[in-house]
Amino acid sequence: MRSTEAGPNFAGSTPPAGQALAKKLYYKIGNVCEMTGTQPYILRFWESEFPQLAPQKSRSGQRLYRGRDIETVQRIKQLLYEEGYTIAGARRRLEQEESFRSSTGPPTLEAALPAKVRAPEPPQRSRTSEPARSPRSTAREHLARGRLREATHTLRKLRKELKTILRRLQAH
Repeated sequence: MRSTEAGPNFAGSTPPAGQALAKKLYYKIGNVCEMTGTQPYILRFWESEFPQLAPQKSRSGQRLYRGRDIETVQRIKQLLYEEGYTIAGARRRLEQEESFRSSTGPPTLEAALPAKVRAPEPPQRSRTSEPARSPRSTAREHLARGRLREATHTLRKLRKELKTILRRLQAH
Protein backbone atom coordinates (compact mmCIF):
# COMPACT_ATOMS: atom_id res chain seq x y z
CA MET A 1 0.00 0.00 0.00
CA ARG A 2 1.47 3.36 -1.04
CA SER A 3 1.58 6.15 1.54
CA THR A 4 -1.12 8.16 -0.23
CA GLU A 5 -3.70 5.45 -0.93
CA ALA A 6 -7.09 5.52 0.70
CA GLY A 7 -7.26 4.12 4.17
CA PRO A 8 -10.28 2.99 6.18
CA ASN A 9 -13.49 4.90 5.60
CA PHE A 10 -14.44 7.01 8.60
CA ALA A 11 -17.17 8.91 6.70
CA GLY A 12 -18.24 11.77 8.90
CA SER A 13 -16.74 10.53 12.13
CA THR A 14 -13.51 11.24 13.91
CA PRO A 15 -11.02 8.40 13.52
CA PRO A 16 -10.14 6.65 16.76
CA ALA A 17 -7.15 8.34 18.39
CA GLY A 18 -3.95 7.23 16.72
CA GLN A 19 -5.59 4.39 14.79
CA ALA A 20 -5.82 5.78 11.25
CA LEU A 21 -3.38 8.63 11.62
CA ALA A 22 -0.47 6.42 12.64
CA LYS A 23 -0.72 4.23 9.51
CA LYS A 24 0.40 6.77 6.92
CA LEU A 25 2.64 9.80 6.84
CA TYR A 26 0.55 11.69 4.26
CA TYR A 27 -3.11 11.69 3.28
CA LYS A 28 -4.69 13.08 0.11
CA ILE A 29 -7.57 15.53 0.33
CA GLY A 30 -10.13 12.81 -0.46
CA ASN A 31 -8.93 10.70 2.47
CA VAL A 32 -9.07 13.69 4.81
CA CYS A 33 -12.60 14.48 3.63
CA GLU A 34 -13.72 10.93 4.40
CA MET A 35 -12.09 10.99 7.84
CA THR A 36 -13.42 14.40 8.85
CA GLY A 37 -16.80 14.44 7.08
CA THR A 38 -16.03 17.57 5.06
CA GLN A 39 -15.92 18.43 1.37
CA PRO A 40 -12.73 19.25 -0.58
CA TYR A 41 -13.84 22.81 -1.37
CA ILE A 42 -14.34 23.43 2.36
CA LEU A 43 -10.81 22.24 3.15
CA ARG A 44 -9.36 24.42 0.40
CA PHE A 45 -11.30 27.41 1.74
CA TRP A 46 -10.17 26.73 5.31
CA GLU A 47 -6.55 26.63 4.07
CA SER A 48 -6.99 30.20 2.85
CA GLU A 49 -8.58 31.32 6.13
CA PHE A 50 -6.52 29.47 8.74
CA PRO A 51 -2.72 29.83 8.63
CA GLN A 52 -2.48 26.84 10.99
CA LEU A 53 -3.79 24.60 8.20
CA ALA A 54 -1.06 24.41 5.59
CA PRO A 55 -0.69 20.96 4.05
CA GLN A 56 2.36 20.25 1.96
CA LYS A 57 1.97 19.87 -1.79
CA SER A 58 3.44 17.17 -3.97
CA ARG A 59 5.34 17.93 -7.17
CA SER A 60 2.08 17.45 -9.05
CA GLY A 61 0.33 19.99 -6.79
CA GLN A 62 -1.75 17.53 -4.76
CA ARG A 63 -2.31 18.47 -1.14
CA LEU A 64 -0.63 16.12 1.31
CA TYR A 65 -2.03 16.29 4.84
CA ARG A 66 -0.15 15.00 7.88
CA GLY A 67 -1.75 13.78 11.10
CA ARG A 68 -1.41 17.21 12.70
CA ASP A 69 -3.22 18.80 9.73
CA ILE A 70 -6.11 16.37 10.16
CA GLU A 71 -6.33 17.21 13.87
CA THR A 72 -6.43 20.90 12.93
CA VAL A 73 -9.25 20.24 10.43
CA GLN A 74 -11.21 18.41 13.12
CA ARG A 75 -10.69 21.27 15.58
CA ILE A 76 -11.75 23.89 13.01
CA LYS A 77 -14.86 21.87 12.20
CA GLN A 78 -15.68 21.58 15.91
CA LEU A 79 -15.25 25.33 16.48
CA LEU A 80 -17.35 26.30 13.46
CA TYR A 81 -20.11 23.70 13.43
CA GLU A 82 -20.46 22.53 17.02
CA GLU A 83 -19.41 25.56 19.05
CA GLY A 84 -20.78 28.13 16.58
CA TYR A 85 -17.71 30.33 16.12
CA THR A 86 -17.35 32.60 13.13
CA ILE A 87 -14.33 32.05 10.89
CA ALA A 88 -12.54 35.03 12.46
CA GLY A 89 -13.44 33.85 15.98
CA ALA A 90 -12.27 30.29 15.24
CA ARG A 91 -9.01 31.63 13.78
CA ARG A 92 -8.37 33.68 16.94
CA ARG A 93 -9.31 30.74 19.15
CA LEU A 94 -6.84 28.46 17.34
CA GLU A 95 -4.14 31.12 17.69
CA GLN A 96 -4.90 31.36 21.41
CA GLU A 97 -4.75 27.59 21.82
CA GLU A 98 -1.51 27.46 19.85
CA SER A 99 0.13 30.19 21.93
CA PHE A 100 -1.14 28.58 25.13
CA ARG A 101 0.29 25.21 24.06
CA SER A 102 3.66 26.72 23.23
CA SER A 103 3.82 28.76 26.45
CA THR A 104 2.87 25.90 28.76
CA GLY A 105 5.23 23.33 27.29
CA PRO A 106 4.28 19.67 26.90
CA PRO A 107 0.72 18.62 27.76
CA THR A 108 0.02 17.85 31.40
CA LEU A 109 -1.93 15.00 32.92
CA GLU A 110 -4.83 17.43 33.48
CA ALA A 111 -4.98 18.15 29.74
CA ALA A 112 -4.94 14.44 28.91
CA LEU A 113 -7.95 13.66 31.11
CA PRO A 114 -11.40 13.42 29.51
CA ALA A 115 -13.50 16.58 29.87
CA LYS A 116 -15.89 14.85 32.30
CA VAL A 117 -13.05 14.16 34.75
CA ARG A 118 -11.40 17.60 34.54
CA ALA A 119 -12.44 20.45 36.78
CA PRO A 120 -14.73 22.79 34.88
CA GLU A 121 -13.09 25.91 33.51
CA PRO A 122 -14.71 29.26 34.21
CA PRO A 123 -16.48 30.60 31.14
CA GLN A 124 -14.42 33.11 29.20
CA ARG A 125 -16.42 35.94 27.66
CA SER A 126 -14.12 37.95 25.51
CA ARG A 127 -14.81 39.62 22.23
CA THR A 128 -12.22 37.52 20.39
CA SER A 129 -13.53 34.10 21.37
CA GLU A 130 -17.24 34.66 21.63
CA PRO A 131 -19.28 32.09 19.70
CA ALA A 132 -21.53 33.38 16.97
CA ARG A 133 -25.04 32.23 16.25
CA SER A 134 -24.90 29.37 13.77
CA PRO A 135 -22.79 29.08 10.61
CA ARG A 136 -25.98 28.95 8.55
CA SER A 137 -27.34 32.18 10.03
CA THR A 138 -24.09 34.02 9.38
CA ALA A 139 -24.08 32.82 5.75
CA ARG A 140 -27.71 33.93 5.40
CA GLU A 141 -26.89 37.30 6.92
CA HIS A 142 -23.97 37.73 4.52
CA LEU A 143 -26.24 36.92 1.57
CA ALA A 144 -28.92 39.29 2.88
CA ARG A 145 -26.37 42.12 3.23
CA GLY A 146 -25.29 41.58 -0.38
CA ARG A 147 -28.88 41.71 -1.58
CA LEU A 148 -29.50 44.82 0.50
CA ARG A 149 -26.48 46.54 -1.08
CA GLU A 150 -27.82 45.63 -4.54
CA ALA A 151 -31.29 46.95 -3.70
CA THR A 152 -29.81 50.18 -2.30
CA HIS A 153 -27.79 50.69 -5.47
CA THR A 154 -30.87 50.07 -7.67
CA LEU A 155 -32.99 52.48 -5.61
CA ARG A 156 -30.34 55.21 -5.92
CA LYS A 157 -30.28 54.79 -9.68
CA LEU A 158 -34.09 54.96 -9.81
CA ARG A 159 -34.11 58.07 -7.65
CA LYS A 160 -31.64 59.75 -9.97
CA GLU A 161 -33.76 58.85 -13.01
CA LEU A 162 -36.93 60.10 -11.31
CA LYS A 163 -35.27 63.42 -10.48
CA THR A 164 -34.26 63.79 -14.14
CA ILE A 165 -37.82 63.05 -15.30
CA LEU A 166 -39.26 65.49 -12.74
CA ARG A 167 -36.92 68.28 -13.91
CA ARG A 168 -37.97 67.67 -17.53
CA LEU A 169 -41.67 67.79 -16.58
CA GLN A 170 -41.21 71.01 -14.62
CA ALA A 171 -39.36 72.60 -17.54
CA HIS A 172 -42.36 72.06 -19.90
